Amino acid sequence: MLNKEYMLKQTKFHSLGIIDYKECWDYQETLFNEILFQKREEKKEILNHLIFCEHPHVYTLGKSGSEDNMLINYIQLQAKNATFHKINRGGDITYHGPGQLVGYPILNLTAFNLGIREYIHSLEEAIIISLNHFNLNATRLEGAIGVWLDADNPKKVRKICAIGVRTSHWVSMHGFAFNINTDLDYFKHINPCGFTDKAVTSLKKELGKEQDFNYVSEIVKENLQSVFKFEFISL
Repeated sequence: MLNKEYMLKQTKFHSLGIIDYKECWDYQETLFNEILFQKREEKKEILNHLIFCEHPHVYTLGKSGSEDNMLINYIQLQAKNATFHKINRGGDITYHGPGQLVGYPILNLTAFNLGIREYIHSLEEAIIISLNHFNLNATRLEGAIGVWLDADNPKKVRKICAIGVRTSHWVSMHGFAFNINTDLDYFKHINPCGFTDKAVTSLKKELGKEQDFNYVSEIVKENLQSVFKFEFISL
């Protein structure tokens, strides 16, 4: 017989490959609303979800962000074969593109006994542990969400993973963007997350060579499972 904790943390993993940002956003909203409905109906078994994907070139602006942090206009955006979306997560502007692992946990946070700060902290922790696997000393940066390298050195500090989430009635959506083989030139056209004085990096840049995207993704998945105690199921 399955125990209660196992049932509460049952999670379906969705590997979507490269998918249009808006299409994936709509898919998130569907899963998000399903969990909200199940909570309102006081269902005993609520299925959580974890999406892994990549997006074609796209810039997204969170609800607290400023369009001033987009440094190119619409014509230039089209020339870069990129799109732009204002979205309902927290945070400012960021970039998504090929070679970047984007993770969207859609979770009933009540089942995980997590507040919003603890939830973000747990996402950061899973990425930090994953980077330790590659002998990179990643940490948090005081006053800034995400995962950073050389956080104690203002001249060298650089972000390798951005985090921006939305929660409603203790259900989460949106998530993290981990630069694996990301084309960092696209970050030159924005002030990433609103910062003008901090660099962005990738696993490829730090290790000096292209990385096996699927291998890195699997490490991240395993560490998310370890941190959150996911019980992955197949349906």
